[in-house]
Amino acid sequence: MAAAVSSVVRRVEELGDLAQAHIQHLSEAAGEDDHFLIRASAALEKLKLLCGEEKECLNPSNLLELYTQAILDMTYFEENKLVDEDFPEDSSPQKIKELISFLSEPEILVKENSMHPKPCSLLGDELLECLSWRRGALLYMYCHSLTKRREWLSRKSNLLQKYLVDGITYLLQMLNYRCPIQLNEGVSFQDLDTAKLLSTGIFSDIHVLAMMYSGEMCYWGLKHCADQQSENHEVATGASCTIHKEPLDFREVGEKILTKYVSVCEGPLKEQEWNTTNAKQILNFFQHCCN
Repeated sequence: MAAAVSSVVRRVEELGDLAQAHIQHLSEAAGEDDHFLIRASAALEKLKLLCGEEKECLNPSNLLELYTQAILDMTYFEENKLVDEDFPEDSSPQKIKELISFLSEPEILVKENSMHPKPCSLLGDELLECLSWRRGALLYMYCHSLTKRREWLSRKSNLLQKYLVDGITYLLQMLNYRCPIQLNEGVSFQDLDTAKLLSTGIFSDIHVLAMMYSGEMCYWGLKHCADQQSENHEVATGASCTIHKEPLDFREVGEKILTKYVSVCEGPLKEQEWNTTNAKQILNFFQHCCN
């Protein structure tokens, strides 16, 4: 265990140095101070100081949390830039790959060092959910832009499908990190609607949004990539880590997730007025296009 801890500390320090250099480059290119880059840099400076202490006294979980928070802030700055520029066709594929790699590194690091059976033992459920959400949401936004480019779609629908499958898998992963809370006599809730949400695995508004994003991506897949459905596709969490090798059935997954979305939004979340119009239209599309 001591060797594993030491290995994680060294690797986190190396990754922190690389991220700090990347932030410096981003700041210089931007020509102005950015709140997220400043916060990311500060977290990495704190990480560097901690890594200089006695290795035996270091808590790998604290180091990983600092590094992960820095990566989340740094990549958020770059994601906003991509969105503002509407995902430039020439540079976006490489930039998306780079951002996915950054956001995958904390989870990969824990798995490669086999310090715990589950990554959540070191990173925690909320950070793991955030990493998966950010990867899935990034690919959702990118695919949303791509679906508006008819000429690109006519040439590269196979690439769209890969991005869609990757994004859907990250979002489903995010939704499944925490198990639904089992309601019984030993668990007390003052708010029945909250209890219903927790019992279905919905812990935040982001979980609700992830369901809608997943369903919408399934719709794009069925609409634009129907000819590719029979092929197998791998979903990568990073440069070399594959989590899904089976074909993803856009209709089956989309129907299941959007049916749950509508049920939740028109049930426990009814007072919050989540819009279900688009979800119902997509469900109708699923039913008619495949019959």
